[in-house]
Amino acid sequence: PQDADQLLYYREDKKGQILEEGINEGGAMCSWIAAGTSYANHGVSMIPFYIFYSMFGFQRVGDFIWAAGDMQARGFLVGGTAGRTTLAGEGLQHQDGHSQLVATTIPNCVAYDPTYAYELAVIVQDGLRRMYAEQENVFYYVTCMNENYAHPALPEGAEAGILKGGYLLRSGPRGKVRVNLLGSGTILREVLAAADLLEQEFGVPADVFSVPSFSELRREALDADRWNLLHPGEPPRVPYVQQLLEGHAGPFVAATDYIRTVPDQVRQWVPGRYHVLGTDGYGRSDSRAALRGFFEVDRRYVALAALKALADEGMLDLATVSNAIRRFGLDPEKPNPVTV
Repeated sequence: PQDADQLLYYREDKKGQILEEGINEGGAMCSWIAAGTSYANHGVSMIPFYIFYSMFGFQRVGDFIWAAGDMQARGFLVGGTAGRTTLAGEGLQHQDGHSQLVATTIPNCVAYDPTYAYELAVIVQDGLRRMYAEQENVFYYVTCMNENYAHPALPEGAEAGILKGGYLLRSGPRGKVRVNLLGSGTILREVLAAADLLEQEFGVPADVFSVPSFSELRREALDADRWNLLHPGEPPRVPYVQQLLEGHAGPFVAATDYIRTVPDQVRQWVPGRYHVLGTDGYGRSDSRAALRGFFEVDRRYVALAALKALADEGMLDLATVSNAIRRFGLDPEKPNPVTV
């Protein structure tokens, strides 16, 4: 072919192929739809993966993605360099903080924001089972980052929780004053660091939950609520997210690399005080650390939110919260990021 001298030249192969379509999100999405519906149109089941800047998916070709859902396309949409702070230095055009929310508007789109490689592997494997073994008419949206960090092994028995949307990643040591921290994607690592900060500097242990999908937690909870509404004479079903969090003492704090509405999706089923952090506002060009400080989702703000929630419940004095603000070097008069 004309481009045979190129690394990614066009070549048909029974084992699969890579299409590099350049800055052409509309055309690339149509290629994905064609492959994702080939099981019905041509009797050939294909497994398309469309990898793109997450900001240039739902933000730019959302109507095509809606059409893909309506056409019962199957496959994986992978939003790369996802989140408002993971793509350093490229400003508001490239920094996505809401695609995980937009994805929830499509009924048959299953969305996840994994942190670790084992979470991604479990999600993809189950997606293949559902779409190609069970022939379910769903497709997946998975956000991934370009940040280098260590990936631990799969915790024993975590698979079911990953797929349902959340699981207990780490239990804190014993203590009378406790908090519960929830996180997803790249910010889960800040949440883990905040748990260490709370334990080491304030003597407050924290249980940490990884929540790869707040939207899947919400959908299952809404389904349970609907069943309870229509079966008043039956024992009520308890949503999974409520089962997951029940029995954990102390307030709950959630942080993600997306706008606050993403973790806020499960508020009504959280069995306690619930404070959410997020990246509401436009993107900016800066380092990851500076961006997370600007949007108030780094370990300092997660720890501060936990301390303030404990103070609001009368478990700590407000002087401890004020001391933490000074110790962390935070500016109480800093403008709200959403207004800048």
